[in-house]
Amino acid sequence: MVHFIGAGPGNPELITVKGARLIEEADVVIYAGSLVNRQVIDAYARPEAAIHNSASMNLEEMVQVMAEGVRAGKKVVRVHTGDPSLYGAIGEQMEELEKLGIPYTVVPGVSSAFAASAALGIEYTIPEVTQTVILTRMAGRTPVPDSERIAELAKHGSTMVVFLTTQAIEELVTELLKGQYTTETPVAVVEKASWPEERIVRGTLANIAEKVKEAGIRKTALIIVGEATGRKGGEKSKLYDREFTHEYRS
Repeated sequence: MVHFIGAGPGNPELITVKGARLIEEADVVIYAGSLVNRQVIDAYARPEAAIHNSASMNLEEMVQVMAEGVRAGKKVVRVHTGDPSLYGAIGEQMEELEKLGIPYTVVPGVSSAFAASAALGIEYTIPEVTQTVILTRMAGRTPVPDSERIAELAKHGSTMVVFLTTQAIEELVTELLKGQYTTETPVAVVEKASWPEERIVRGTLANIAEKVKEAGIRKTALIIVGEATGRKGGEKSKLYDREFTHEYRS
């Protein structure tokens, strides 16, 4: 079968034990070279494994490599960045494999959204501030439903993690300000979260676009918006409140 693997956000140590083991056992490795840190492949793939960088491949070419490998009795892994369920385009690959009668499994990975919060040292869900996290992107060459336009999602005022949008950050700010956010809303941009070259730019909706432009950040970055981005406090959770009882503590 084919194993779809989430490689994590970039640091080779942030892949799951299962994902690393499957890469170590693989005869054929197809990885998303435009996003997956090559060090992940170098760290775990066997020297004799056939390595394919999918950055220059189309869907048909990838499926052909997978099918030929499986039919030859080889172990095939398809390595995606972060967690493959987020902007990984794995659905279409699965559909093609199903047509060919080839089984597959999916190994989840650490999303860059969580590597970013770790880098910032923040909690996305602060009691009585926000308990909701929206993972989204702006429309580009890939459209989004009208109900999921940034201005619509911004009405919630919750923590928002925006993927694949840094190149259009000025337009993003304009759309965010149509919702519950203000020019004083804190924002952080994390480039290459967990990589050695990780960079963080902090600001507000009033100045973040200018700061990102000055830093020269245009891709491989996340934009985190909301009050949680700028604070580490807020109301304490009930979970560890000594006055709060539950089945494990009276």
